[in-house]
Amino acid sequence: MVGVGKERVAQLEYSEFQAAMLDEEKRRRKAAKIIAVLGHYLGTDGSLAGLTVADIGCSAGFIADELAAAGARHTFGVDIDVPGLRKAATRFGERVEFVCADGTALPFPDGSLDVLVFNHIYEHVVDPDAIMAEMHRVLADDGVLYLGLGNRLGVMEPHYKLPFLSYLPPALADRYVRLFGRADNYYERYRTRRGLRRMVRGFQVHDYTFPVLATPARFAGGELFPGVAGRIVQKVLAAIPRGVLRLLLPVVPTYLWVATKGGRVPAGPVLPQPPDPVRPL
Repeated sequence: MVGVGKERVAQLEYSEFQAAMLDEEKRRRKAAKIIAVLGHYLGTDGSLAGLTVADIGCSAGFIADELAAAGARHTFGVDIDVPGLRKAATRFGERVEFVCADGTALPFPDGSLDVLVFNHIYEHVVDPDAIMAEMHRVLADDGVLYLGLGNRLGVMEPHYKLPFLSYLPPALADRYVRLFGRADNYYERYRTRRGLRRMVRGFQVHDYTFPVLATPARFAGGELFPGVAGRIVQKVLAAIPRGVLRLLLPVVPTYLWVATKGGRVPAGPVLPQPPDPVRPL
């Protein structure tokens, strides 16, 4: 993934050891959710026509390909995952420009990108704060940044499928993954909601987490809750009073935010929000 630094070594060739990056069906479902959220915010019903878009941390390129298919005028996929980029360029190079570059030094002029996607990347990089600053630099003044952000307080760690793994300090987390034979060490570094708010402090942020949980079908909710079990989950969520659902927000596995440089507001219809919502971002 994207990132370099002194203390943590960058996860080069991530797609070579993380099979999920090559799961095309799952990656395209994620893209559908991203495009649905962006479509609501932009008021375009999912169209990215005429916009210059970049997927930061694109790996094998499935999400970038879907962004291009949504009508983007120019689509970039950026990563340091060279094997993933090769696969992406082979399949999608005619409609997406893939760039091997570090997220802390994006090869774009100031204010040149209309839409940025940064989906489940920050926990993999050495310096997410530096990448946020760089994305702020290249984002247009009226541009939008989609953020899919893993929550440290999510109960089940998604990469290693071990409960409460991300709660632990690094030394204990390393022992935990070794004990269950998942890895030699636990690389990922998650943040709580408060830490994520500090990470995005240079942006104005609109929180889509609750609307997507409350109305998953509206936002390609099949990605969040696939299959028969997923349909059951959707029915359960629909039956839960919104006040109760709000109480679950501190431990949801992923926060879905759309960030801007300020001033712009969602152009789509008014969305459901939890009663007595937390202080706005």
